[in-house]
Amino acid sequence: MPESWLPAFVVAAKSVGLNYAFLLNAFEREAWLKGVVVSVELSFLSIASSLLVGLVIATALTSERPWLARPARAFVEIIRNTPTLVQIFCAFFVLNMLVSQALGGPQNNPLTAYAWVVIVLSLHFGAYHAEALRAGIEAVPKGMRESAASLGFSRRGRLIHVELPLAFRFAWPSLINNMVDLVKATSLGSAIAVGEVTYASLMIWVNGDNVLELMIFIFLVYAALTLFVVWLGGWVEKRLRMPGYGH
Repeated sequence: MPESWLPAFVVAAKSVGLNYAFLLNAFEREAWLKGVVVSVELSFLSIASSLLVGLVIATALTSERPWLARPARAFVEIIRNTPTLVQIFCAFFVLNMLVSQALGGPQNNPLTAYAWVVIVLSLHFGAYHAEALRAGIEAVPKGMRESAASLGFSRRGRLIHVELPLAFRFAWPSLINNMVDLVKATSLGSAIAVGEVTYASLMIWVNGDNVLELMIFIFLVYAALTLFVVWLGGWVEKRLRMPGYGH
């Protein structure tokens, strides 16, 4: 919003009982906008890395080698059956401390709270992505696998050139749902003082009587982010659609 509009917006909001005076404070306004940027960064960085994690785990889950499939299954079950917030706390307060001790002190530890949130969200939602992709791989018609094998494709070749391209198409709606949940889960970063939009808003309303006003802004930010993810996912789904297949 252009700065020249801010006083008029604040006055108009005040007339209906909403206190947005923090927008006139340059420090608080910039801190809040930086929080929005951090939330966007967290969302899309975690989405990209979680898809990569999901792909790796799904490949292990569908492997014919038990030493790959069984640990992958155990990882998925552990991740899915523990709360995301608890995982963030364990990572930041336990694993981070162990890393710091191993490296000779916190000053040598390159992993920040921001990095731990990305790591935990990537692993957590990567497990959900993996299950969706596993179901997609198993949904590939047997005839297609046999045709690929008859053409001389190895197990790895069938996976890369036949099964995964189809699995992504089958699993994409579920992956979009997981990504929407991931965007909303970035707000958990506020629990370990990551400066995303929820934490920035909390720091502002601690000093002012404007909890309702900032909660409205938070809702709008996350609504915009999730709607964009849904729109982008729908666009990708249409681009991936194969004419005449599945209709």
